[in-house]
Amino acid sequence: QVQLVESGGGFVQAGGSLRLSCAASGTTIRGYTMSWYRQVPGKQRELVATIRNDDSVNYVDSVKGRFTISRDNDKNTMYLQMTALKPDDTAVYYCRLDSLYNNYWGQGTQVTVSS
Repeated sequence: QVQLVESGGGFVQAGGSLRLSCAASGTTIRGYTMSWYRQVPGKQRELVATIRNDDSVNYVDSVKGRFTISRDNDKNTMYLQMTALKPDDTAVYYCRLDSLYNNYWGQGTQVTVSS
């Protein structure tokens, strides 16, 4: 059974930093595309960043230059380093793994940025 568990969320002032982690179990993350999404109540879930099996990455424009997605295949964990945080970054952050036959989601971790 594949499980993804996010951690590292919290409350931070504008301009601060947080590092989110997404630990996988029941599967290796090696070779799979993984992503971070975020969602604000009443809005659609938004793709924030993606890292592919070749370690190429993409970001939504609003986080470029501030967020960095990475992975440690040996630790079976993906990360999202967030710097220069803004109140607009406040959301529940979810990680996702795209396997050959299914997509798996974590339960989410809350990030709150105060102005």
